[in-house]
Amino acid sequence: MSHTAHIPSHRKPRRSTSKLAVRAGVAGGVLSTLAMAGTASASPSAEPVAETTLEMPVLSLDLTADVASAVTTAAENTRVAAVEAAVTGELNAQEESARSGAAAEAKQAKEEAQQKAEKKAKEEADRKAEAQRATRSAGRTTLQTASASAGTSDDGEGTVTAPATGSASAIINFARNQVGKAYVMGGTGPSSYDCSGLVQAAYRQAGISLPRMSQDQSSEGTSVSLSNLQPGDVLYWGSRGNAYHVALYVGGGKFIGAQNPSTGIVERSLSYDMPTGAVRIL
Repeated sequence: MSHTAHIPSHRKPRRSTSKLAVRAGVAGGVLSTLAMAGTASASPSAEPVAETTLEMPVLSLDLTADVASAVTTAAENTRVAAVEAAVTGELNAQEESARSGAAAEAKQAKEEAQQKAEKKAKEEADRKAEAQRATRSAGRTTLQTASASAGTSDDGEGTVTAPATGSASAIINFARNQVGKAYVMGGTGPSSYDCSGLVQAAYRQAGISLPRMSQDQSSEGTSVSLSNLQPGDVLYWGSRGNAYHVALYVGGGKFIGAQNPSTGIVERSLSYDMPTGAVRIL
């Protein structure tokens, strides 16, 4: 073969520059990807940051909704509380009004009952007083007036005495039956008496109720002169309405009284202890 003959070359063809650039770019991208992947795997904390950053808008929206719901609920609770307070206040006012009304009615009922009781007591007292006046009137009509022949009494005071009959007789007979019994302060019988206890017990025989105390007994009936006494008249010592001692006039210028612890119940002449005054109850 001639040395000038064309021998085919076995050298590989030269790669084009453009293809090499493409391949280099691809390789670089792969390497970059691998580097980023390695960095991500080497730094675990980087992943949550990326995730949190992505989810923040969602959390923000949920929080806004929750706040709005809470505000709405609070407003509703406030409204309900206000309504409940208003209802409670109204109920309390109604209860207070009812209590006040009941108290007023109870007070009025009590006052009415008291007025009725007082009226009834007054009517009963008036009835008893009328009965006593009728009894005294009947007793007076049975008493005989002094006769013209009646002389002076044995006490020399010129006291005119009429014989006792009817109620006066019952009073005087009872008093005479007590003569000799003991005087005891506060005694009302039957074994002992004080002055007003004896007078009260004697008048009870005639169906007449007298007060217990001598002061009150001296206020009963009508005042009479000591020169015009009748059997059954109540004698008193002291002033009328404030007497400290009382006794019974029994006629003939004499009286019977529970005098003191030393004498007991005795019958004495008026001159023994002249009384201050007298009242006629019969």
